[in-house]
Amino acid sequence: MDLKNAVAVVTGGNGGLGQRICHALAQAGANIAVVYAQSANEAGAVADEMRKYGVGAQAFQCDLTQPAQIQRLVDDVVKRFGRLDILINDAAYNKAIPFRDLDGLTTEEWSKIIDVNLTGPMHAIKAVAPVMKRQGRGRIVNISSIAGLHPGGSSIAYAVSKAGLIHLTRCMAVALAPEVLVNCVAPGLLEGTRATANLLQSQIDNSAAAALLKKAADKDDCADQVVTMCRTETMTGQTVAIDAGRIFH
Repeated sequence: MDLKNAVAVVTGGNGGLGQRICHALAQAGANIAVVYAQSANEAGAVADEMRKYGVGAQAFQCDLTQPAQIQRLVDDVVKRFGRLDILINDAAYNKAIPFRDLDGLTTEEWSKIIDVNLTGPMHAIKAVAPVMKRQGRGRIVNISSIAGLHPGGSSIAYAVSKAGLIHLTRCMAVALAPEVLVNCVAPGLLEGTRATANLLQSQIDNSAAAALLKKAADKDDCADQVVTMCRTETMTGQTVAIDAGRIFH
């Protein structure tokens, strides 16, 4: 798909990885809707940066755990830009809870992590699907994690949510074909993100040490893969791990 003049919705667009994705898509010619939950000033600044590429950009607030707000977001983006071609489900929440600390994995934490990381993307995909189907084209890229490919990561709930997102990718690829292609990027440890900031130092150290390349994954590598998945015409239902050589699948 030609990305010039396409319209991309990036949830968590003001985060560490989200910003790199916004930059990569804008450089490719896409207009950017920067979706944020609370940090309006940060999201507005990201939108301002995108305009230097000669594309349209605007920040939009949305609580991704609320389906009505997601639908409003989609309606507002279409009203502002006239169409909606790309959805990047990057927004996520994590909290460091050791796997053996089952008492620490409270019902409240489980529900919040699943709601933000899995249920939210499902509702977002359902909201954009009719628009993309009418247009005859669409691309959806989910941002999972290698925690979804093996029993690791910040908590059991986080790992399960990201594994679910990988399978949601496959299921939505089936549901939305042939007009809409759905793929997924599964990053390993990324430096300079909110998700990493919520990890224990031991988790950060162990993740880098366990990688074949002995370093964190690169945010720009992940963003470039997102762009590739938005451009593709024949790839759907797939997950690509970018993790400096930690997990093979």
